Parts: sequence; C-alpha cells; structure tokens
Amino acid sequence: MQQELAELLNKKVAFFNHPRFIEHDPISIPHLFKKPQDIEIMGFWIAMLAWGQRKTILQKGRELIDLMDGAPHDFVLNHQSQDLKRFESFKHRTFNSTDALYFLSFFQRHYQQHDSLEIAFTQGEFNPENESIEQALNGFYTYFFDSEWAPQRTKKHVSAPSKNSACKRLCMFLRWMVRNDQAGVDFGIWSKIQPHQLICPLDVHSQRTAEKLGLVNAGPTHWKKALDLTRVLKQFNPIDPVQYDFALYGMGIEEKTLWK
Repeated sequence: MQQELAELLNKKVAFFNHPRFIEHDPISIPHLFKKPQDIEIMGFWIAMLAWGQRKTILQKGRELIDLMDGAPHDFVLNHQSQDLKRFESFKHRTFNSTDALYFLSFFQRHYQQHDSLEIAFTQGEFNPENESIEQALNGFYTYFFDSEWAPQRTKKHVSAPSKNSACKRLCMFLRWMVRNDQAGVDFGIWSKIQPHQLICPLDVHSQRTAEKLGLVNAGPTHWKKALDLTRVLKQFNPIDPVQYDFALYGMGIEEKTLWK
C-alpha cells in the first residue's frame, strides 16, 4: 500500500511540476521577472494575496507591478512620497491601501540594508540545523512587524506558527524561493533554507486530497497538521518532501473539475 501510494504521488508530481501549469498560477507573477529582488518582492506579495479567484489574484498582481512602474525593487528603493498616493485605491478582498503601504515600507526598510529577502527569514530564530522552517517563520513575523508604524490590521495578512496558523501562503512562497529541481516552476534562488526544512502548504485542495489518501486526519487546518503531513511525506522523499505539494494540490483540482 505504501509503495503504491508513493508511486501515485510521484506520478502526479511528474505531471503537475511542469511549466505548463505556471500560466494560471500565482507563481506566474514573479516569473515575469529575472532580477532576484523583483522575484522576491512580487513572489512574497502575490503569495500573501493568494486567496479567492485565481483570475482576480493575477489581475491584482499585475496591478501592483504597474503601480511600481514595472520595476518593484527599484520602486521600493527610490520612490518619492508622492508616488505612494497611487496605492490609495489598491484593494484585494480585505487587503487594502493601508496594508499595501506598510508592505512597501517594510520592503524599503529591508532592502536598504540587505540584498535578499532570505535574510529576513534567517537572521532571527532560524538555525541551519532546525528540522523545519517553524523558527524562520516566527522570526520573520517578528521582523516584519518590528516597526512603530505597523498597523494592527495588517497582522491578519502575515501568519506565524506561533499563532497556530498553517501558514499556507508563507509556506508556498518559501517553496518557490527554495526548491531548485530544474523543472522550471520553483525558482530555487535561496540557499540558506534547505528543501528538507520546508513545510507543505495546506490549502483546501491539498488538505482534502491528503485526508482522502490517509496522510492526515480530517479536521481543522493548523500548524501541527502541516507538520504532521510533511513528516509523512518525508517517508517518500526525506530530502524534498514538499515536491508532493504539486501532487496533492493537482489531484484536488482534478477532483474538483470532475465534479463540476
């Protein structure tokens, strides 16, 4: 049974971990860029906005790019105060202009001192020997909101394991940045965090599939469930367990399509 499950998951990874699936996925937004900092900025931002209809998510990503004159990193470092007025009308579901302006202030604060966003995840509680990215995510949360100007409302848009969140969007973003399997989907531009430390993103599709396959128990989504799922996936691939995110999500979408 275990061997059959491994073969099924590996088959689905091979099918879904392919550039043909980029076009309609949020990862298509950072794929519009070559500069690492642009990839990081738009990857993080679109990951944080990745809830709701995919078409709308992608529209909002392109809107953000236009608001930053097509050059996110350059805009973050060199914009003038009057340039921020254009963000006053930006909105995606509960994410509004207040949140957008704080994201910009964070990016500016960070990139004025560092060349890569990876440092924001690895300079705090993270240790290369950590089993997972749990400490990296908690440290990032503290670092991200380490400002007297941090709006309370924005804290609902950036999660942390310490809040018992499954941190789906952050785990997805880190998958994009860390995994480098040459398949042409994930970027693999970071090196301090290793693939075996990543945690599988848990969304409604992947969780439904994982439950049906008996990989996790049915019930609410939280950080422990994401950890439990990843530990099971490590039985199939201890070096790169999060590759199975492609299989679980893809199988969930397949099932949803079949029942339409």
